Amino acid sequence: MKFGISYSTPYYGVDPDNLVSHARHAEECGFESFYVPEHVVLYPGATLGRWEIPPTLPYLDPIDCLGFVAASTRRILLGTGVLVLPYHHPVVLAKRLATVDVLSKGRMRLLTVGLGGLPGEAAAFGVDYRSRGRRADEAIDLMRLLWDGGAEGVRFAGEFFDVTGLVQYPKPLGRLPVHVGGSSRAAARRAGLRGDGYFPGGALDAAERAAQWEIAQAAAAGRTLEYTRSGSIDMTAEQVAEWAAQGVTRIVVGVSATDPGEQREEMAAFAERNIPAAE
Repeated sequence: MKFGISYSTPYYGVDPDNLVSHARHAEECGFESFYVPEHVVLYPGATLGRWEIPPTLPYLDPIDCLGFVAASTRRILLGTGVLVLPYHHPVVLAKRLATVDVLSKGRMRLLTVGLGGLPGEAAAFGVDYRSRGRRADEAIDLMRLLWDGGAEGVRFAGEFFDVTGLVQYPKPLGRLPVHVGGSSRAAARRAGLRGDGYFPGGALDAAERAAQWEIAQAAAAGRTLEYTRSGSIDMTAEQVAEWAAQGVTRIVVGVSATDPGEQREEMAAFAERNIPAAE
């Protein structure tokens, strides 16, 4: 089992010193990875499910944030949880991700993408909310073409993107995985068809979660998928073992405290309970 730390700037703040301290301490405790979320814009009345999102929540740009973290750490892998893919142009995004991967010496390994659940956010980019799934599929395919393509250039003709002869260097340091996040069966199918792993949403009940994981595995048609889940900072070794038996390969947790010192204590306690037992 691998363990990641989620750093949500809307709740922990955007102080750069605390961000770096959090990431360094996670690395020292033995956590494998460091995740940050994304919303590009918010607006009054935006809701996810029954929860209304305060429009003043401070979301840092996840790729810039991870580049900052990479410069202050040595080992910890970098992840997004999740990056809202339909609102990024894949040619630009492929360049930004490859740049962070090269400068971090190959640590941009846990890109997790999703579709986003706010229609107003889609409207801000001129993206048809109903077609964002197809747009995300094309974006994944085009980014991989750019990362894999040589000096002769790549050709891609789709519904949303149409390019010919594009060459993009530098390349990521090895294959850059793309994980898919979401809370729907369509997301699970996308993970199996195009992704390297599935990171389902945290609000699913046990039956639906199991059904979606089966869908992802069936769509993968024999390819090995990583299975990442959001967990609690107070999880026990017994709970971790139970999740491992369900096929989970990575657990991402966030601290509950707001005081930086207490946050570090929570991370250290989780690591002491779980990380040695999992290695």
